[in-house]
Amino acid sequence: MKDFGELMKQAQDLQAKMQEAQEKIAALEVEGVAGGGMVKIVLNGKGYAKTVTIERSLLKEDEGEVLEDLIAAAINDAKSKLETRAAEEMKSLTAGLSLPPGMKLPF
Repeated sequence: MKDFGELMKQAQDLQAKMQEAQEKIAALEVEGVAGGGMVKIVLNGKGYAKTVTIERSLLKEDEGEVLEDLIAAAINDAKSKLETRAAEEMKSLTAGLSLPPGMKLPF
């Protein structure tokens, strides 16, 4: 068994790395696109919409339903990309750790 002081140091290092990863994830920006680029939505790392860009041709009265579908699709695209990038960030954080098999962070 490892020395308790060494375990505490590893725990502190992990805590610092987790904080750094959380800050990096919060600073991320991802763009979700739908309709071949007709609708674009940028989400920040916390999943909040930062910008919405809609091609003007979709702002016609008879295009409302299509626009609604494209907005939802762009949000889902951005959310999926954000989750992927956040998972990659966490994976790089835990790359050097000797975690038991099956244990994932965050807990």
